[in-house]
Amino acid sequence: MGADYLAYALLDAVVDNYFVVLEQVGEKIEFLEEELVTNPMPETLQIIHNLKRDMIFLRKSIWPLREAVGGLGRGETPLIGDSISIYLRDVYDHTIQVIDTIETFRDMISGMLDIYLSSISNRMNEVMKVLTIIATIFIPLTLVTGLYGMNFKYMPELEWRWGYPMVWVIMLAVSAAMLVYFRRKKWL
Repeated sequence: MGADYLAYALLDAVVDNYFVVLEQVGEKIEFLEEELVTNPMPETLQIIHNLKRDMIFLRKSIWPLREAVGGLGRGETPLIGDSISIYLRDVYDHTIQVIDTIETFRDMISGMLDIYLSSISNRMNEVMKVLTIIATIFIPLTLVTGLYGMNFKYMPELEWRWGYPMVWVIMLAVSAAMLVYFRRKKWL
């Protein structure tokens, strides 16, 4: 068919191999999305950054190819026949599809970074909530023990036979009441 058809066939093979690479990247992105939802880890963040870097590299490598194929398809050179320029426009369309797919993947990866940061923030919020509830339960107990730790000479309940057990009962009742309150509010 000629050298122009050979150039088309080579360009078509190169562009079609980008689809294979993008399919593999798409599978990695799907796997990472599932992992982000179930168990986000710091290693996942590193993989996301690597994928983002790969997308930038792919975009930089396909962008000049788009310009070259577009120039050949418009007939800017006398070396390409009119019958082959139709094929080159098809390759140009495939190149545009590859670029669009890369841009879509870049957006998805940016969204995955946001999901990762949100997941980590939510996990930290849960930890802070538990620590706050524990501190809230122990604050009244600390007050009661602080009052009874003072050296007062005249405290009427010091002379009572059931004074010490009564303080324990009061402290346990306060703790239990706070736990019940937190469970009703669904904070615990």
